[in-house]
Amino acid sequence: MADFPSKVTTETSSPQPQQGAGRLLSSSVLQVLGLLHWALIAAAPYWLFPAYGWVMFVAVTLWILTTLLFLVLLFSVPQILSAVPWTMTVMMYNGVAALLYLTAFLTNAATVRMFNPPFVGHIGAAAFFGAVLTLLYGAGAYLSYLDWRADGGNAATSTVPT
Repeated sequence: MADFPSKVTTETSSPQPQQGAGRLLSSSVLQVLGLLHWALIAAAPYWLFPAYGWVMFVAVTLWILTTLLFLVLLFSVPQILSAVPWTMTVMMYNGVAALLYLTAFLTNAATVRMFNPPFVGHIGAAAFFGAVLTLLYGAGAYLSYLDWRADGGNAATSTVPT
């Protein structure tokens, strides 16, 4: 009969969240729409109205941060830095981005008529894309919340010996 060991060590771990093509695709859609949004604002003389400084700041800053997040996901940094709660990080980023885009959209939409006729179209289109981006970031926050809850609401996933 085979000898059985008197002591057995087992390890359990939480499942790693899926960082698949869906997240990369949604991030790339946000990149394209964000670029279009701030390009439309930049095409008009936004510097004449101080409120558009905020709109431009939000648009460019979130476009840069979304591009960085895309690169982080593309190069599988979450697998390398497993101590970071990536699902919660993405959820918080999308939630804050949705709130910032909401303020930028409301500012943009409330002041479209301040521009001369050649630029009203640019600013009106920028308001539309600001609304779309607000909804997309909000949807991303909700879907990230569902991922976080499915993961058990853990702050971090790691291997723990038992």
